[in-house]
Amino acid sequence: MKIIAGDIGGTKTLLQLADNTNGQITIIHESRYDSQAAVAFDEVLTAFLKEARPLFHGDVESMCIGVAGPISGNTAKVTNLPWLLDTYQLSHHFGISNVRLINDFQAIGYGIEGLNEADLVVLQRGRNVEHGARAIIGAGTGLGCAMLVWRGGHYDVLPSEGGHADFSPATDVQIELLQFLRCKYNAVSIEHVLSGPGLDNIFDFFKAKAPAGVSDVLAQAIEASGVAPAITTLGAGQGGDTLAAQVLTLFVQIYGAIAGNLALMSHATGGVYISGGIAPRIMETLKNGEFIAAFNRKSKMQHLLETIPVSVVSNPQIGLLGAALVASRL
Repeated sequence: MKIIAGDIGGTKTLLQLADNTNGQITIIHESRYDSQAAVAFDEVLTAFLKEARPLFHGDVESMCIGVAGPISGNTAKVTNLPWLLDTYQLSHHFGISNVRLINDFQAIGYGIEGLNEADLVVLQRGRNVEHGARAIIGAGTGLGCAMLVWRGGHYDVLPSEGGHADFSPATDVQIELLQFLRCKYNAVSIEHVLSGPGLDNIFDFFKAKAPAGVSDVLAQAIEASGVAPAITTLGAGQGGDTLAAQVLTLFVQIYGAIAGNLALMSHATGGVYISGGIAPRIMETLKNGEFIAAFNRKSKMQHLLETIPVSVVSNPQIGLLGAALVASRL
């Protein structure tokens, strides 16, 4: 059985052709495309099939595409592209019997099941409960959250908009941060703090508290980078810059606290997984104990949280892996 898995983002699109034999997925061909260079997804898929056709015989039976955008019934609109995908149109036009569109964070959730030990960095070993509920959280451009439940012989992903829930501060400094951000937003969500733009907000908060705290080196680095402070702060914080280190420490403490909240709400005895584009850039800071201390600091439930495995996903193709697993089950 030949399947196609896809991961569509505003910058890049990854497509993968694979063979699924008795549940074993073997990659045949994979390509990366510049999303901005194509008018529509059909154009990208046509080019991919032209490349892959000499490598296999027969038809593609199933396709699952993870889309960075909302899914509505059988259609999906890519948030940062003019692309509109329709399962019926794709099935008819390309002769693929089974086509499914899922949210990109859903794809990441499904991909958890296909990871191995080399794809994970353990922050807390805990005691994994077989088939126990799982939770995944990932800070990047925004904040994604999802819960995974075991049914039908595999994990199903329950999508969430948890990133838009209210930010609830856990310390005096976080209360100050909330008050600072309330001047900017009508309602301060978790995503306003725990994301790339959230890093910028935390930077602005500390800068407002102590304008002289921005060192000449950091100021020059931010100016030279030509981007928002977040990206520069990540590296500078791990490099010892005082203000950048404050930003990064607070970010990681909030990350741990929110991940702990999600673990409690989902009773994630099967583990909590940290994904997203920011985590790999701050791995050493995530491992220094601040994240797990905040994760476990939940009063009467600390004993429970200390038993929950917590890992950072280091495999950048987890979304593609998840889409392939879904396609193999169609």
